[in-house]
Amino acid sequence: MRKAAVPKPSKSPAETRRIMAKLATQHPNADTELHYSNPYELLVATILSAQCTDERVNQVTPALFKRYPNARSLAKATTGELEPQIQSTGFFRAKSRSLHGMASTCVERHGGEVPKTMAELIELPGVGRKTANVVLGHALGVPGLPVDRHVLRVSKRIGIARSDDPEVVEQQLCAAMPPAEWTRTSDTLILHGRRICKPRPLCEKCAVRHDCDYYRSLMGTTSRIRSKTGAAEQRVKRG
Repeated sequence: MRKAAVPKPSKSPAETRRIMAKLATQHPNADTELHYSNPYELLVATILSAQCTDERVNQVTPALFKRYPNARSLAKATTGELEPQIQSTGFFRAKSRSLHGMASTCVERHGGEVPKTMAELIELPGVGRKTANVVLGHALGVPGLPVDRHVLRVSKRIGIARSDDPEVVEQQLCAAMPPAEWTRTSDTLILHGRRICKPRPLCEKCAVRHDCDYYRSLMGTTSRIRSKTGAAEQRVKRG
């Protein structure tokens, strides 16, 4: 059976690049807010960041990295030992299993190193495309465009992507942006989602509101309400 066609974004690749350039001026030098010094540390931090703030992860990881400075030392830890150390990040039982499984697989299959390809990374326990793209783009110098809830929300509202599927959104954004800008594109959209385009957006502070499908729909709704209210007021006056 043929798969349903994926709808195209309302913005062209050229428009997407122009919009991202505007957002880059609002969020200059956008980067991940997780603290790390090598691919292993970023992989651990990204696994811990699921359903947790980067700020909280950054409070937990210094002691964790000191105790387990590499995959080999982490693989020797038990989940029971890991759980209390990461409890404050939430979902600590599942995360402890992911960390132990990830480290053990790195030791068994990759000599204790973090693999450098998407295919190998997503075979590690607890690692999906988003996490893999974070590590590839930030720590390994390989173009990657992580799609989290902020990227999904912001890109769909603006109209530079059109799907609720993270992988489809990744494909749409990667098709519009040069590979060298993939990681920065994600970082910029994430910061915009955290600071401006929140679930309840601060549209008046947005640098691209006049390019945004969501904002235009809001303005259209407001105009229609004002028009109907004005007409009702005129009828009352005439009555």
